[in-house]
Amino acid sequence: MLDVKPPHSDLSFNSVDQGTIKIESSGAYIANDHLLREYNRSSRTPTPPSSGQPSSDSESDTDSSGEGAPMTPNHESSTVSLDGKNLAVDTPTKRQRAATPDAHEVAKNITLPKHNSEVIHISVDIGGTLTKLVYFTKSKDTEQGRNGGKLHFKDFPTESFSTEVLKFMIHLIKKSTNTKSQPPITYILATGGGAHKFYQLMTDTFRKRKLPMKIVAEDEMECLIRGLDWLITKIPNEIFVYDLKENSTSFIPNRQDENIYPYLLVNIGSGVSMIKVTGPGRDGFERIGGSSLGGGTLWGLLSLLTDAKDYNEMLEMAQRGNNENIDLLVGDIYGSSYNKIGLKSNHIASSFAKVFKKLSFSSEKKLTPAEKLSQFRSEDISRSLLYSVSNNIGQIAYLQALRFNLKRIYFGGSYISGHMQTIHTLSYAVNFWSKGDMKSYFLRHEGYLGSVGAFTMGPNSEVING
Repeated sequence: MLDVKPPHSDLSFNSVDQGTIKIESSGAYIANDHLLREYNRSSRTPTPPSSGQPSSDSESDTDSSGEGAPMTPNHESSTVSLDGKNLAVDTPTKRQRAATPDAHEVAKNITLPKHNSEVIHISVDIGGTLTKLVYFTKSKDTEQGRNGGKLHFKDFPTESFSTEVLKFMIHLIKKSTNTKSQPPITYILATGGGAHKFYQLMTDTFRKRKLPMKIVAEDEMECLIRGLDWLITKIPNEIFVYDLKENSTSFIPNRQDENIYPYLLVNIGSGVSMIKVTGPGRDGFERIGGSSLGGGTLWGLLSLLTDAKDYNEMLEMAQRGNNENIDLLVGDIYGSSYNKIGLKSNHIASSFAKVFKKLSFSSEKKLTPAEKLSQFRSEDISRSLLYSVSNNIGQIAYLQALRFNLKRIYFGGSYISGHMQTIHTLSYAVNFWSKGDMKSYFLRHEGYLGSVGAFTMGPNSEVING
């Protein structure tokens, strides 16, 4: 019996050239953008599949102060404006997500039809709550000169880094060593706080499995800015804005490299970082502030106050909730709007204040914490907390932009998760406080800025990528 060795089985790390990377983004499109192309070819609005359905021309996409908050309508879908018209995009339900667990990741995949350079790395952004991974696969369809490949996006709870994340990275690495058509993965571009925290664990794990990997830890802030700059200048239909009058979103054209600065990046993960960006490169940005009240605050409090098991369930609860039962509104105090100072009756005067009023004056009996909590709906609590955290972030973002005379604010981070209530609230807060002088921008890959930035740097981080 012949002993057939797989390709690259004799791989030595020293034999692999570190090289450089230039991502060829000509003709790039996001996985479900075929819906937009189809819409533009037809005068009728198509019936879109769920947001997780891969495009028809793709190969396999998967591998194994609160005044700024109006009352938002309860809607289960958002709309995307195309040439002045609206295309409804259904929000996937929990049941749909359970049936297609990787659907939201498939929908984010970016096709790069003209990228033919070899890729020998994957990138990972290890945050306090989530770990976000980006990797590249070559196209399986080489007919008619079609080559290129795809960027894939996948996230995991950071708590499972030593099990799920490392297991998936090892899977990708081993698969690459068994593929003749491309060189094996030999570099991990790591960023985020976990790049340092888990550095030794990754090193020991790869060594134990005799995988000749080199881990390159990249600066977190630099990766965020590089990732954002690349996405907003190279990927069509990446940037969108929220129309507060129409309650709809619309894509805007890519920025030209020389026209994107200055801007403020508000990155909302477990906490919040606010970064002033005045130009490309390491000298072009500065962290000017932030907040400890971010996604981790919302997730932690809702984990205590509701039975939601994950962030998606929390967002679904918020979608069904009514914060009027929790928050004290301007109308509750004045009986109507306070027009003299620009406050509508449905603006929030004090988050959670009705909880105190109800519990303090409605019962003489001393209630247990469980009895107190039972008097309020989890959905209403979720919506109120979502507004409270988002309004706070929006107002701080406005104040930081005001300090440095910045008119454009990009919101990124996994906290947003494409959730329309969150996007509406952040947009409203910035518009309200700036009196329309500042503009909020959102991204389809909002949670992957750091990992995209690390990926575009490549193994040789000195190279500026196109």
